[in-house]
Amino acid sequence: MSFSQFTGTDRYLVSPELRDAVNVSIALEKPLLIRGEPGTGKTVLAEAVAENLVMDLLTWNIKSTTKAQDGLYIYDTVARLNDARFNDRDISDIRQYIRFGPLGQGLVAEQRVVLLIDEIDKADMEFPNDLLHELDRMSFAVTETDETHSAKFRPIVIITSNNEKELPDAFLRRCVFHYIQFPDKETMVDIVKVHHPDVEEELLHQVLLRFYWLRDLPEVRKRPSTSELIDWIAALRRGGVSTEAIEQELPFLGVLLKRENDMDAVLSAHRRGRVN
Repeated sequence: MSFSQFTGTDRYLVSPELRDAVNVSIALEKPLLIRGEPGTGKTVLAEAVAENLVMDLLTWNIKSTTKAQDGLYIYDTVARLNDARFNDRDISDIRQYIRFGPLGQGLVAEQRVVLLIDEIDKADMEFPNDLLHELDRMSFAVTETDETHSAKFRPIVIITSNNEKELPDAFLRRCVFHYIQFPDKETMVDIVKVHHPDVEEELLHQVLLRFYWLRDLPEVRKRPSTSELIDWIAALRRGGVSTEAIEQELPFLGVLLKRENDMDAVLSAHRRGRVN
């Protein structure tokens, strides 16, 4: 059996290690578990895979109350009750009140899809193993209609985690794992130029100098991410800010930092001249 090969996109630069992890998970038909600090492109990876392989993307955003069953389907009893009250619809066909969730949609799809399960570590400890049980079976039963739906194609499953809690060993054994490292300066130059292809070299040099200096400050609790750097550059360019002002004033700092304590720490360090 041949498998599609992920190579990245024009707007998502992929490292050889991440590219290989994606393709191994596709070939082995195992979920790909992605970890990394916020802003390293975990969620956007699924979008890039779907774009590159020309597949539909289904997204399941996990919450603390999410159950595996929620991803398969829900029975909309409220809608059926309302229809019964107003007597304006035949409610005998329960199928019209079955709503497939992202996992259910992925399993009944007529073509292979990419399924993003975002921030799995927000759910309770039972969720990961329950989830893989459903994926392993590749079918699910709808109790209310006494129907079983079997998948024609196994979805490409990408699962993200912010490492907020430990995941069960049984779950980890059944996944392909990859940790996305935060980009170094050379890689970040390439990323920035995807979003700002005509950025001035002097401005880019000064911005990156400040950005990595800020990220290295031990007092900063929530370090800025790649997306915030991209936004900061856009703000600086639209504001016509000079490279000298970036060095002397750290303008538009609120684009990078979102906590008062972090801003106070950075401004204090800047006043003391703690610059690379």
